[in-house]
Amino acid sequence: MAGSPYTDLDRPPLSAARLRRALVAPHGPWRRLELRAETGSTNADAAEAAGAGEPEGLVVVAERQTAGRGRRDRAWQSPARAGIAASVLLRPGEAVPERGWPPAPATGYGWLPLLAGVALVEAVARLAELDAALKWPNDLLVDGAKCAGILAEAAPGPSPAQAPAIVLGIGLNVTLRADELPENPTGLPATSLQLAGAAATDRDPLLRALLRSLADWYDRWRSAGGDAQASGLREAYLAACATVGRPVRVLLPGGDELTGTAVGVDPDGQLLVDTPAGRRTLAAGDVLHLR
Repeated sequence: MAGSPYTDLDRPPLSAARLRRALVAPHGPWRRLELRAETGSTNADAAEAAGAGEPEGLVVVAERQTAGRGRRDRAWQSPARAGIAASVLLRPGEAVPERGWPPAPATGYGWLPLLAGVALVEAVARLAELDAALKWPNDLLVDGAKCAGILAEAAPGPSPAQAPAIVLGIGLNVTLRADELPENPTGLPATSLQLAGAAATDRDPLLRALLRSLADWYDRWRSAGGDAQASGLREAYLAACATVGRPVRVLLPGGDELTGTAVGVDPDGQLLVDTPAGRRTLAAGDVLHLR
């Protein structure tokens, strides 16, 4: 039947009711979950909700994005129901006394895309049974190919007095076939969980595992006052990061580049690179490409 979500039996639709039962309070870690058959961008949807005063804990999931974006407005597209496209709305600058969460300092917000990466590695290892690694600051690699991307964006609130929200978007290639893979301008080949030989490619349990792991790490990070070291996040990230310890070539927005060895991640989530001219500290916004 034309237009039916069952026209591709390898790509069944997600169920909003089942996801809400599993993930939304009081039985789950999130406050509200919206599942859309199609949208321009889940990040844009979550940011719009933030501007209208939406509280922390919104999850927006789309079966298909028509204007999905990665860093620096690079396109991120996928056939309908072939991947996971999800964004979560967080307000780390607001205290949550009932959970024992003080406001997290804005200097630590650079850890949020890295936190999402750790949650993604855990979900892929647990469900797909694949060894995945993280390329700083926002890519998930399987066998050296890009399988997922993460985009963190600040979203202003309805009034200047309110701390900005952070929208974390995750796009994961699940059942894309070789002829459906996107071109990657950074030079990394693309892949999907299915092409990499995943033990499971059912998006429902993958999404549940991802959102539960994300909620768990966010709780640890918030409970530690946004301290990546005290929460264990820095240790977990370094264990999963394929960038640290390797030679890198960094292309900067102005056209310059630097080469050196990535030696670590500082307390604010920035990459430390030893170059012939000395150590450089790079924030994600400072980098056009990292190879």
